[in-house]
Amino acid sequence: MLTHIDKQGNPSIVDVSAKQVTHRTATARSIVVLPDEVLQHLADGDLISKKGPVFQTAIIAGIMAAKKTGELIPLCHPLGMDNCQVTVEVNEQQEIVIECTASITAKTGIEMEALVGASVAALTVYDMCKAMSHDIVIKETKLIAKTGGKRDFKRA
Repeated sequence: MLTHIDKQGNPSIVDVSAKQVTHRTATARSIVVLPDEVLQHLADGDLISKKGPVFQTAIIAGIMAAKKTGELIPLCHPLGMDNCQVTVEVNEQQEIVIECTASITAKTGIEMEALVGASVAALTVYDMCKAMSHDIVIKETKLIAKTGGKRDFKRA
């Protein structure tokens, strides 16, 4: 069943008026693959580019984007998040792993905010590193877990 289509087949925001208020959380992950010529600028847990500290800027961009999700995704409810945390780390495969965890106490979920936050943080890494190389790949963005709605989800 498509939740964003009304009885006439038109786009529609989901009516959440009958839903219960619950504490909801969601975590999303984006992975960015950088070439060696970019990774060689890794120092003290961050990449330094001509635009400044890449990971720190990506964290701020991810949080800002998560806060604006309702403005970016047409049928997404505008939400006032309770919290939003973005982390950026380098894994064993030398990939940049970005996780965004958002939470709210509300009638509707927060997974879109987490996905948008992780996505925009990844795009920020690309933007800040593209002067060093265009051989940058945003490999994937996916929901890792969500709680508090109709059903919980946790990726195995």
